Amino acid sequence: MLDLIIRGGEVVTPQGVINADVAIAGETIAAVAAPDTLPSAKRIIEAPGHIVMPGGIDPHVHLHHVWIKPDGTPLVTAGPEQVGRAALFGGTTTYIDFAYWRDGASAREAIELRDQDFAGKSPCDWAYHLMLHSEPPPQFSGQLAEAIQAGYPTLKIFTTNIVPSRSGRMIDFGDIWEAFQVLAREGGLGVIHAEDNDIVMHMYAKLIREGRVEFEHLAEVHNQLSEDLSFRRVLRLAESVPGTAVYMMHVSAGTGVTAISEARRKRLPVYGETLHQYLIYSCDDYRRPNGQIYHTYPSLKSREDQNALWDGTANGSIACIATDELCCTLRDKTLGSRIDDVTGGNSGVEPRLGVMYTEMVARRGYSLSQYVDLVSTNAARIMGLYPRKGAIAAGSDADITILDPTRRGKVRAADLHETDYTPWEGHDIFAWPVTTILRGKIMVEDGRYHANPGDGRYLKRKIPAAIRNGPGV
Repeated sequence: MLDLIIRGGEVVTPQGVINADVAIAGETIAAVAAPDTLPSAKRIIEAPGHIVMPGGIDPHVHLHHVWIKPDGTPLVTAGPEQVGRAALFGGTTTYIDFAYWRDGASAREAIELRDQDFAGKSPCDWAYHLMLHSEPPPQFSGQLAEAIQAGYPTLKIFTTNIVPSRSGRMIDFGDIWEAFQVLAREGGLGVIHAEDNDIVMHMYAKLIREGRVEFEHLAEVHNQLSEDLSFRRVLRLAESVPGTAVYMMHVSAGTGVTAISEARRKRLPVYGETLHQYLIYSCDDYRRPNGQIYHTYPSLKSREDQNALWDGTANGSIACIATDELCCTLRDKTLGSRIDDVTGGNSGVEPRLGVMYTEMVARRGYSLSQYVDLVSTNAARIMGLYPRKGAIAAGSDADITILDPTRRGKVRAADLHETDYTPWEGHDIFAWPVTTILRGKIMVEDGRYHANPGDGRYLKRKIPAAIRNGPGV
């Protein structure tokens, strides 16, 4: 007997959207079948009028992350117990965080240390990008190769220190060149925060010298030219090392979209990610009350950049919509008020699926398949999780989110499970997750939470050849 049947829903499958029943046996999907053709099950969820989609995948989060406040004291953001709960309420079943590879530690030690923050605590499945912090050690190439072969195939690299008070984040281009050679040889993927450090730091100094230090001026610091120069330098470097695949994180400007588009036209394995706040908010929103809540790094840009990002989601230059999740209180998020001390990130993992359905499907006419690709399937494909994740198909993990497209209302922090504010306060709702299933277990149903902190598992990955050899998504 089957464990669960989801019956009568509009199912988003890899082949398209069909009216079907979905059968679950244990932790996996047993079948996707024509209505009323499956045998009996222990439990049936009736889903007529609902959308049945793969669980959301957020490829860019920062949980239990240390951020330095303006007074120099550490801010430790919410961990997987809190953010994972919010993710499941919002229909996301998998997220990818970072293991901080700092000076004096090996890649293995970085992974083992990060495991202490997640193992037995995360209700969602998770993975890590290795994140280079500081000068790579002499053993760097060998350790990176070992990590890739052990199932940790993605490497985060910064081309800027982001703010003047920090050091040790930016990786020199010679070291990036060495990293790309290892990634190409071993089958890894570079995930890049690309801004031109000279331009960024020059603009900090210029605005501080001119007395224009209010955070409303951030778009002048983390500007379109910075993204253009850095993206093109990174992509040219990747092109010079055949087989290097790169994923450009949090694309925020039209110049970044253009650089990615040009690289993909050359059939290079280049993929773009943007964030849902870049698609909905612009630098004009910094001037709203508590305008810091809309900020992350790089900064919000102009409405013209916003339009270019939307174009990128439609033409394939932007493959994924992530959050850059960094969950803290409103007080901590708004503590900084200068261009050089505003807290980055945002509390956005829970409303991501609902807000993006409203913006994409309801307001812009995206198909359900396009929507699901951008919030789930493409991340699974690029990051080496597909078809285990990101697909409703026989043999895939039974990670399923059921959306109610008749749900209407407004996003309210009081209704969410993340923290005491949301940048999407008052945003229209045209659909919302009502059931979230992780590997066959019902985690959220009709507002009731059934998950346990240790339900999540670490996901070892391998980047497919199709992703590494050309624009595979």
